[in-house]
Formats: sequence, C-alpha cells, structure tokens
Amino acid sequence: MVLIMVLSVAAFATGGKDTGSKRVVYIARAQADLFAAWLANSIRDEAKKYPNLKVDIQDGQADDAKQNGLIENAIANKYDLIILQPNDSEAQKPYIQKAVAAKIPVIITNPRIPDKAIMDVTNSVDADPYEQGAVVARYAFNLIPRNAKVVVLRGPDGNLHSVERRRSWKQEFFDKRPDVSIIAEQVGHWNKDEGMKFMEDWVQAYPQIDAVISMNDNMAMGALEAVKGNAKFSKLLAFGVDGDAAAALLIQEGRMTATAFQNADELAKKNMELANAILTGAQTAIVNTDIVCPMYNKDNINELIAVHKKTGAIK
Repeated sequence: MVLIMVLSVAAFATGGKDTGSKRVVYIARAQADLFAAWLANSIRDEAKKYPNLKVDIQDGQADDAKQNGLIENAIANKYDLIILQPNDSEAQKPYIQKAVAAKIPVIITNPRIPDKAIMDVTNSVDADPYEQGAVVARYAFNLIPRNAKVVVLRGPDGNLHSVERRRSWKQEFFDKRPDVSIIAEQVGHWNKDEGMKFMEDWVQAYPQIDAVISMNDNMAMGALEAVKGNAKFSKLLAFGVDGDAAAALLIQEGRMTATAFQNADELAKKNMELANAILTGAQTAIVNTDIVCPMYNKDNINELIAVHKKTGAIK
C-alpha cells in the first residue's frame, strides 16, 4: 500500500503557535504534483527539527500568478527567509529579485534557476536535471527495440528540469538512435491526469506505441493508467524521473521500466539545514548544492522500495 500525503490547504504552519524566532515560508510549485507534494511534506517534517524556526508551507497551484503573489505576500509580511520551488523560472525571476532587494534570503529548489544574475544572489538546493534524464536514457538505449515508435511527455517548457531532462534524452538517446520515431509529444505539466489524457488520445490515433518517454514519473503513470488491462500494450516500456513510492511499486510489478530517484527527503533535509545555517549566521556565502539521483529498474528496485518503507511511504 502506498501512502500519499497531499496538503489540501493553501498554507500550512508547522506549529499552532508562533514559537520560532525566525519565520520561513516554503512556496511549493503545485500540491497536485505528486513529487511536489512529497517535497512539501518532507519540508514540513524536517522543519519540526528546528524549534527556532516557524515554517509556513504554501501552494502555488501550478499557477505563475498565484506563485508570484505568494512571493509578494512573503515580502510584505516580512518573512525572514523564502524557500521557493519555481513553477516557471522566467516568470518567477522578477519576484525573486524583489525578495532579494527587500534583503530576504532566498533558497531556490527543484529546480534552481540557471541565471547568473539570480545564482549570484540566491542559494539553491537541487539535482542535476540533465543527468537525471541521461541515466535513464542510457539504460533505454539498448532496451527500446529497433524502429520503435515512442511518445514523449514533457514538463513545463520554462522549467529547468523539464528542459534539461528532454535535452539529455535528445543527446543521449534520440541523436544516437535515428531508427526510433517520436510519433507524438506534449507538455503534460508534470500532471498524471494530463499524461493519461494524452495517452488515451494517442492509443486511438496510432496503431503502434512501443515506449513512453516521460520527464517525470507522474505523467508516465498517467500514461500507463490509460492502457491498464489492454493486452496490446502489455510490453509497453515506460521511463520517468523522481522514483516516488507509486512508481517504485509499478517497476516492481513490471508495469513501469525505469526511473531516476530524486529523493525529496534529502532535498528537504538540505533545504532546512541551509535555511537554519543562513538564519543563525553560520552560513554567509551563497550556496548551490546538488543531491545524487541514481537509476532504478527491475533489477535493483527493491532497494528503492526499502527506502520508501523506511520513511513510511510504503507500508
């Protein structure tokens, strides 16, 4: 059984009373996004280890205007630090710069914004998105059959992780496998329902689909849901990124092929450690740090399932 905890309110405070001397706001990309919800829940849990901090969690709802408004509210309410998971890096840049101008430290996470003007004045905790895609693409190189026809699901075009994962698939796979045809490609906004909708359309439009190439697990799982029980797609390959609990179980069942594990618990741990170090004065220089994202497939998936069992995500 997989336990998925999603915050259903726009804001969540780590405690009922303001006992912390410093106020931190974590602005999530979208709680409807499985990975974003996992990261927000992990931030909430890590925050409990810091009684000197009061951490509020807010939901950007995959809406740039909403997320930018939350940043402006954080500035107006004089938070001591902002942790931001951008929805669209370009859209959020001016508002991040407003926070910096207001002398509020900012940590950007999942993804960072690869702009020198931003990176010189903000901290970041992330993973290398090119390598996240590449580690799976390299595995797929010898697995996807000759002359295969594949569909591709991307995240938002302005999102570093979406762009770089797609670039890695191009360079590590498609450029080296010209026999493989991309018959359809769409932006699924990291969303399972969108992945399902596109796949429902594609199975009606195309007589052959050999693999789903997805920039995250959530969209891949939506595509798999669309063909669940359909014998025609019993050998469909599906690749993603995130390594969340539900995807790990699908790989164990043989329904999903491989994923790169992006550990939200580790991201949360590093974010909160950095936030505390900044606000206590222990860290004064700008920090940009990455976590490692290993690949999991049927051969080693039990290791990832063990990780999720330890955290309670899988019972």
